Amino acid sequence: MQPLIDNARTFGQRPEEFARLADGQSPQVLFITCSDSRVVPALITGARPGELFELRTAGNIVPAYSTEHPCGETATIEYAVEVLGVQDIVVCGHSHCGAIGALVRGDDLGTVPAVRDWLAHAADSPSAEDPADPTVAEAVQQHVLTQLLRLRSYPCVERRLADGRLRLRGWYYEVHTGGVREHRAATDAFESL
Repeated sequence: MQPLIDNARTFGQRPEEFARLADGQSPQVLFITCSDSRVVPALITGARPGELFELRTAGNIVPAYSTEHPCGETATIEYAVEVLGVQDIVVCGHSHCGAIGALVRGDDLGTVPAVRDWLAHAADSPSAEDPADPTVAEAVQQHVLTQLLRLRSYPCVERRLADGRLRLRGWYYEVHTGGVREHRAATDAFESL
């Protein structure tokens, strides 16, 4: 923890680098990814402060749209689309994902009931040819596509897609190589960027 504290102490000693951020934000991208500490959107994309609006959830789950049961994830998506006017939404899954691995293996999550109940929002449980594969690549990629479909059910997303003001992108990040792949509709495969 101490190196993090030391950096935080010196971080604010460069106010000229951050002064423009006080004027507001206008990110072009909503980046939805996992809470996993090995996935750092700004490092992956090279984004500077103010360039990405981030939503991080266990397993990069996009919950079903509902106004009856509002949740922070839905509010974040709606705010990014309607208020900030992001032009792209990236759903980025990653290799070695504990959340997706637990779903694939059918792990007993009785000792972590909040985690179990959150993962129930994943919609279809992803599957893998080899559930013992620690990367769970195939399952994560299926899961990313499912979350993109879920996003399409959000009224704000549906409207912006229809009028061409929004694009959805599915990414797969390999934590063990740093490589990023994007889903290509033409080939229905995740290919290198």
